[in-house]
Amino acid sequence: EYQWRGPFYFIQGADPQFGLMKAWTHGDTNNGDDEWGEEIKLAEQAVQAINKLNPKPKFFVLCGDLVHGMPGSRWKKNQEQDLKDVLKNTDQDIPLVFVSGNHDIGNTPTRETIDDYCKNWGDDYFSFWVGGVFFLVLNSQLYFDSCKCPELRQAQDAWLDEQLAVAANQKCKHIIVFQHIPLFLSKPDEDHDYFNLDKSVRQEIMEKFHKAGVRAVFSGHYHRNAGGSYKGLEMVVSSAIGCQLGQDTHGLRVVVVTEEKVVHRYYSLTELGSHGIEKELLDLLAQQ
Repeated sequence: EYQWRGPFYFIQGADPQFGLMKAWTHGDTNNGDDEWGEEIKLAEQAVQAINKLNPKPKFFVLCGDLVHGMPGSRWKKNQEQDLKDVLKNTDQDIPLVFVSGNHDIGNTPTRETIDDYCKNWGDDYFSFWVGGVFFLVLNSQLYFDSCKCPELRQAQDAWLDEQLAVAANQKCKHIIVFQHIPLFLSKPDEDHDYFNLDKSVRQEIMEKFHKAGVRAVFSGHYHRNAGGSYKGLEMVVSSAIGCQLGQDTHGLRVVVVTEEKVVHRYYSLTELGSHGIEKELLDLLAQQ
């Protein structure tokens, strides 16, 4: 779909993270993830809300931390299977797009943990077109800590440069990026911590994206809503479907793409399920 065909929208979710709610409540985030009934209900609620939407979204992207169990941990396989069982009920006309998070491939990923993720969920980085818009999915763990697989980081970098060159040649309407870890939470020059990327790496990526004309980067990881901008590049951080670490509600983000802009709004699962998308956003979709 290289050609622009008019406005459309997609749904972004993040961090269903089966197992974190109990682990967080019990203060044992390493081994306390042996129950995830709450998360199953929330994920089911998300799928039901999405299935009811009319018109249908072009796709549903999950921005990482699909489950809480780290690679090799006791409950990981069960958590993944339960998430797959919930996601199987997504309307078959709505493609699912998966982004790898730190819990999916490890804080310091290896070739083995990434291979395992790819077997389960699909490639850890790839691109796709929807209606004249170019989407890039990145493995942000390679930017966070690639000391155990530096060659994979180099491969993603080389691939990304090629993809941005393709986008420039194709004259796409917008370029939109999905990754798990945000470049930054509110300010491009904020200090580095667990929830954002190291300053030097961040600066390099932001500048690369800015030069390529990337419109927005959507991520999760923070379990709260946040965001800011860098030279016209918008950084959008969405809160979780699962465990909340701030004051936000379990929710999903509706993202409307028009010829000129990318407009988005975060909805609680309850609100999206009972009222659907508000008129203001639907009106944008109706404009041709």
